[in-house]
Amino acid sequence: MRRVVLTGAGSVNALATSVPETWRAMAAGRPGISALNLRDGDRLAVKIGAQVQDQAWEAGFSEREQGLYDRFTRFALVAAGEALAMAGEGAWVGAGVIIGSAAGGISTWEDNYRAVFQQGKNRVPPLTVPRLMLNAAASHIAMRHGLHGPTFAVSSACASASHAIGQAFRLIRDGHAEAMLAGGSEAMLLFGGLKAWEGLRVMSPDGCRPFSASRNGMVMGEGAAVFVLEEEGRARTRGAEILAEIAGFGMSADAADLLAPSVEGAASAMRLALAEAQLSPREIGYINAHGTGTRLNDRIEVAAIRQVFGAAAEGLLVSSTKAMHGHAIGASGAIELLAVIMALRQGVIAPTLGLDQPDPDCDLDHVANEKRHSRVTAALSNSFAFGGLNAVLALKQASA
Repeated sequence: MRRVVLTGAGSVNALATSVPETWRAMAAGRPGISALNLRDGDRLAVKIGAQVQDQAWEAGFSEREQGLYDRFTRFALVAAGEALAMAGEGAWVGAGVIIGSAAGGISTWEDNYRAVFQQGKNRVPPLTVPRLMLNAAASHIAMRHGLHGPTFAVSSACASASHAIGQAFRLIRDGHAEAMLAGGSEAMLLFGGLKAWEGLRVMSPDGCRPFSASRNGMVMGEGAAVFVLEEEGRARTRGAEILAEIAGFGMSADAADLLAPSVEGAASAMRLALAEAQLSPREIGYINAHGTGTRLNDRIEVAAIRQVFGAAAEGLLVSSTKAMHGHAIGASGAIELLAVIMALRQGVIAPTLGLDQPDPDCDLDHVANEKRHSRVTAALSNSFAFGGLNAVLALKQASA
């Protein structure tokens, strides 16, 4: 089997608009959740979110490009550009692109629904379909950088980004590509997107507190993270700095309930990732949990971790960074992978903010409220989605 490494990373999220700044924010435990500023926000019951406030990241787009790209595509393009710049010079023409997203160009949908149904217009712009399609981000990244390898979109709700990264890992490992760009992008923080989520009654009105007894729901975020994945020999030949190795990927389906998670499904994905990575539970030093802050999800995830890790769960560090950058839905797994890389490279474990009251049903070390320093050589990143779709990435520290 060919080994697969990460050599570049880029991100736009509520904490920062670059990877180094995101790492600094995660290490500092700086929350990106605040009052929302969006159209018709006064009609929302939930008025907080993890919104990308700094608009400087959009400065590089021309007026024509602003009209061509939905917000989720712009997020992805900026993140991909940073990832390639970090990866350095190389022959990227054969690389492909896989971007995960749950909603794709949802702001384009909303703008044009308003035009047709609210304003009574009978026509929409001719590029409406290319703007809203789920593969728009992947296609535009490929076109901008001249990438001719396997390119497509993945949509599996909150597991989209992790599924995208996992599929890119498999393509390289199995010899179908030498390099890939993969990650997730989401821009669902708008009136229609939030109204839909309000209907599910899983949103918190006052903050995200994963694993805390006082938790009362998730807080939505937005943004993107994109990574450069390469075959290890290729990366070393060109002298690239290796961020981490992707050693395994596990995915499963609960096939039980559309909304309620399953202990067995989550546990199965973790076991599969460990097996492919040839790692034992005792070798894992950190898990970046899905940890949404909903009562059921957090309890089920902890139960699944305990089932897989057994006695090795004692002393295991398990944190959720969603209390900082929000639940970015289809982009979450990619943004959260940055916390895993930080743990492997810097030995810094991002904290779980808002953990004010320990929940007896979530009895693991969740790195409450402040970062922790720990030597981590292997870690997991969990993503569990509505529809019972589970994706887990296993990463190792880069070898010398």
